Amino acid sequence: MRHQLVLVIDFGGQYTQLIVRRVRDLGCYSEMVPWTGAAEKLAQGRPDAVILSGGPRSVHDPGAPDLDFSLIEGIPTLGICYGHQLMAHRLGGRVERANDREYGRRHLANVAERSLVSDLSSDQVWMSHGDQVEAPPHGFSVTGATDTCPIAAFEDAGGSRFGVQFHPEVSHTPDGRTVLHRFLFQKAGLQGDWSSQNFIDDEVERIRAKVGSDKVLCAVSGGVDSSVMAALLTRAIGDQAVCVFVDHGMLRKGEAEQVVETFTQTFHPNLIKIDASELFFEALSGVTEPEAKRKVIGAEFVRCFELHAEELAGCTWLAQGTLYPDVIESGSPTAAKIKTHHNVGGLPDWMKLKVIEPLKWLFKDEVREVGRKLGLPEDVVDREPFPGPGLAVRILGEVTAERVRITQDADWIFRSELKSRGLNKGIWQSYAALLDVRSVGVMGDERTYENPIVLRAVQSEDAMTAQAFPFEFEFLEHVCNRIVNEVNGVNRVLYDLTSKPPATIEWE
Repeated sequence: MRHQLVLVIDFGGQYTQLIVRRVRDLGCYSEMVPWTGAAEKLAQGRPDAVILSGGPRSVHDPGAPDLDFSLIEGIPTLGICYGHQLMAHRLGGRVERANDREYGRRHLANVAERSLVSDLSSDQVWMSHGDQVEAPPHGFSVTGATDTCPIAAFEDAGGSRFGVQFHPEVSHTPDGRTVLHRFLFQKAGLQGDWSSQNFIDDEVERIRAKVGSDKVLCAVSGGVDSSVMAALLTRAIGDQAVCVFVDHGMLRKGEAEQVVETFTQTFHPNLIKIDASELFFEALSGVTEPEAKRKVIGAEFVRCFELHAEELAGCTWLAQGTLYPDVIESGSPTAAKIKTHHNVGGLPDWMKLKVIEPLKWLFKDEVREVGRKLGLPEDVVDREPFPGPGLAVRILGEVTAERVRITQDADWIFRSELKSRGLNKGIWQSYAALLDVRSVGVMGDERTYENPIVLRAVQSEDAMTAQAFPFEFEFLEHVCNRIVNEVNGVNRVLYDLTSKPPATIEWE
């Protein structure tokens, strides 16, 4: 089925995929294409609407991201941040370096009536720019400003081209959803004909066409992403999907047993379990750099699959639960690489298996909804995100069995206390990390020289941005006392208050 398409052209913004997510939330199918591939994509067919993303460059930079606007002539178009500036620059307006750069919250004023940005429930908008539009293109009118940005919004007289300097896609713009809704339904005239059920139906057809009669190795960890991926593959190709759980020895306490129980009793009775902890610990011996750890783990997963190739009944495909945020942080063609995810940039060149990633254009909340539609239990669908490399990226420095034991024990205490008080329901992700330093302490009148544990708990809607959970001091003190008293090798506990950005949710 052909759905109405909103094409998001990516100019390198870290929030570009978030635009796609917001559009889908509103019931419109959306795809992203890097600006370098926009002409080719547009030549394949005209989308029903176009959104131009933000980006880190100036339109005046040599080699800056660009677009031939004749390719989208007559298509309803919304430019956001860099896309707003590029629209002005390419259509005859003027863009200059701002005297007062805007980063963070601002208030929209001088709003024109009956415009895209009129009558919003909140005038607060989120800005992040150094350049700004100083003169709109001919035929465009200014529809909004801030105290330091005289053209924070504009639109053309024909009602088909719009630009906003702020970011309506982020939660820091409280009424940004209204701006996007008006553009899609009032200005572009879309119907809203896409849902998670549509995704399942379409993806089942794509999987069958791509895989044919081949067998697919579904690498599962028990987490939300891999479980939904496996359920979707099973829906599409039945027993051709061979579910394999590799215990690399770096899961949370008791998790390996929980994964086996969940799959064999409620989902996939033919789960194959491979205990490969010794293989992984040996490969990680002496490895301390985060990117190197991720690549080692990615390679060892594939090596493990190939060592058990006969047991895996001739699988020629490797299915993974890769999501949008994994792709973003591993570096899209236009965005900076934040970190390599073991299942994206960490896979080795020598791998013989072909890769299929049916969820790679979905965000976490979309995956959860797909899981519900596929009939997965709520305790699987609502699980906190857990990285594929496991505790390896929560243990700074070398990963050893003893350091994993320390991290597991501290993490189990922290998350158990969260659950017992009902605090886990308001948290996106929580864990304990082990630092690669030691500190002096005193226990039983004797000097200790042991490791600090860092606790991390964040609130988030999409993992693109996150804020530390505001615990009461009494709770943190209680957890700290339990950890230093019950976990051998720890004499100090810290709580990470850093938001994302500038930090990431994981430490590595």
